[in-house]
Amino acid sequence: MDRTDTTTLASAQPPGGTPAAHAPITTAAMARAHARDVVLGQWSRAGRTVTEAALIDLSLVVSELAANAIRHGGGLAGFEVTPTGEGVRLAVHDNSDVIPAAAFGQGGFPAQHRGNGYGWPVIIRLARDIAVERRPGGGKTVSVLVPLF
Repeated sequence: MDRTDTTTLASAQPPGGTPAAHAPITTAAMARAHARDVVLGQWSRAGRTVTEAALIDLSLVVSELAANAIRHGGGLAGFEVTPTGEGVRLAVHDNSDVIPAAAFGQGGFPAQHRGNGYGWPVIIRLARDIAVERRPGGGKTVSVLVPLF
């Protein structure tokens, strides 16, 4: 199983530029581009077909996980994309030890629109096998499986 750990390597390509070699992924846009590259370059290469709808779902999950790490977790400390037989496993590392209670909720949307609070419900609806673990050196890792079928 291939595993790409972007704490040291990223293949995201800036608009009109060349791939950023050995640059850490620090934004949601970089994370989305990298996840898409892995799916199209590794997961699809194994004779599987990914639909545009599955890529959109993947982009939504990546965006929410990365934004949560940046906004609530003290920064995006690492991002991994691991192809599996069902889809891709994402692992997002941040710098906060706080485990979000919403991660293990039912995925219900807030009763009133307040401009936030939709991230975890989206993740819960589109991803599987959600796990949140504290890292030995501090911070945590949120991992999910995003099905691509």
